[in-house]
Amino acid sequence: MKPPLDLVVLISGKGSNLQAIIDRIEAGDLNGRIRTVISNRPDAYGLERARRHGIEAIALDHRAFPDRESFDHRLQQEIDRHAPDLIVLAGYMRILSPDLIEHFRGRMINIHPSLLPRYPGLHTHQRALDAGDREHGISIHVVTPELDAGPVLLQGRFPIEPQDDAESLQQKAHRLEHRLYPRLLQWIAEGRLVPDAEQPLFDGKPLTRPRQIDDESKD
Repeated sequence: MKPPLDLVVLISGKGSNLQAIIDRIEAGDLNGRIRTVISNRPDAYGLERARRHGIEAIALDHRAFPDRESFDHRLQQEIDRHAPDLIVLAGYMRILSPDLIEHFRGRMINIHPSLLPRYPGLHTHQRALDAGDREHGISIHVVTPELDAGPVLLQGRFPIEPQDDAESLQQKAHRLEHRLYPRLLQWIAEGRLVPDAEQPLFDGKPLTRPRQIDDESKD
């Protein structure tokens, strides 16, 4: 059996995706080990989630640093201290500096609430509604210096119903995120998925299109 995938998780808020990852590790469905959880917001509830499970939780308040570069330099030091196999952005709401991203190139992934390349950035659910889209979803991608533009590894999608609003789309997206993020991490732990920043591989072959899962797919 392969050794556990060593993870550092970055958060900014409630940490629901973090909790989903912890739950799958504790259930034995994900061969991973969270070395530390880091938040740029000291009041992030996700830090408490980590502590409840005996995981180191670090608050690095970005407001205490004079600029983005100095904050990211300290963040890089904290991550390097644990030498993780993978850095998992799970609701981390700060744009990372190019130097930090290059330092961890191919070892940093993010989950985004849209079907990339549609709707990078914020307010994705309302933008999908405003565009009259028939479907919406989530994407897990490799982090690169351009915002939400790295290779997409996995997407989950669901139909937009006439009664949907931004809040209901967010709830549907969260349900998919909580299923798909641990699943993708297990693929990486098994060696099936290699999240290379130039050419990801799945089962030894170039991943030329994201893996696709809809809301009704079973694990």
